[in-house]
Amino acid sequence: MAHLSGTDRSQLLLLPEAVDDYVGPDNPVRFIEAFVDGLDLGSAGFVRVQPKATGRPGYDPADLLKLYIYGYLNRIRSSRRLEAETHRNVEVIWLLRHLKPDFKTIADFRRDNRAAFKTVFREFVVLCRQLDLFGRELVAVDGTRIKAVNNKTRNFTRPSLAKAIQDADERLAGYMKRLDEGDADEDRTPGGGSGNGDGKLAEKIAAIQGKRDRHKEMLAELDRTGADQISLTDPDARAMARMTKVGVGYNIQLAVDVKHKLIAEQAVSNQVLDLGLLAQTATAAMEALGVERI
Repeated sequence: MAHLSGTDRSQLLLLPEAVDDYVGPDNPVRFIEAFVDGLDLGSAGFVRVQPKATGRPGYDPADLLKLYIYGYLNRIRSSRRLEAETHRNVEVIWLLRHLKPDFKTIADFRRDNRAAFKTVFREFVVLCRQLDLFGRELVAVDGTRIKAVNNKTRNFTRPSLAKAIQDADERLAGYMKRLDEGDADEDRTPGGGSGNGDGKLAEKIAAIQGKRDRHKEMLAELDRTGADQISLTDPDARAMARMTKVGVGYNIQLAVDVKHKLIAEQAVSNQVLDLGLLAQTATAAMEALGVERI
């Protein structure tokens, strides 16, 4: 008995022919389009809402926002993966009307409009209130840690900088001692010259001194700002404990209404401890939900 065989690709037709027919009336992408089209993106703070009179046409921020919301709902966060979806995903093709922005355009849009996304979140909460999707009686508030792009080796605290400077001083003292011993041996050996070892030691000394100077500059920056940590890749990230491990990242606070498990309020902080953050998030959630007690 033969296996099931597919249709010849050269003769395969897609029916129905209209992309709109592949997106049902209850498909979430239709809500995404209606929601974004109802926003005033200029007032929300999005850049390039009004196109320039000259130059090459750019992408409408509304279309890129629709793509990001779709990615959020479907757990697609990578700009490169979002770009791939614009080429193969029927829902995204329908949502963007066959537009195919590249990953850099998508990433730049998120970077340039970071503050405006919070306004969009607020508008969504208002819409949910109007649709009576919040119970507004009970919320659950909790915090979690998310990892930043900053590696632990590029995060420094005052103690770690002080220890690094001390270690550099000790290594420099050891190298200088070896150079002094080498000079003494040359004095005792007539006609003796400096060997290759002295040159390598000088290179090591220069490298350690450069690293030590950078550490001292970072320590001075902490003294100037009053901060307790400094991160080189992601300046706002902080080292914080998560379970038994310590990573560099952020502290996320969420307040969720229990009726339909919708997020009523969120906050991102680089504060290591949750002290005070839970109460602040609960208070902000009450303001967002329009209640004085919850």
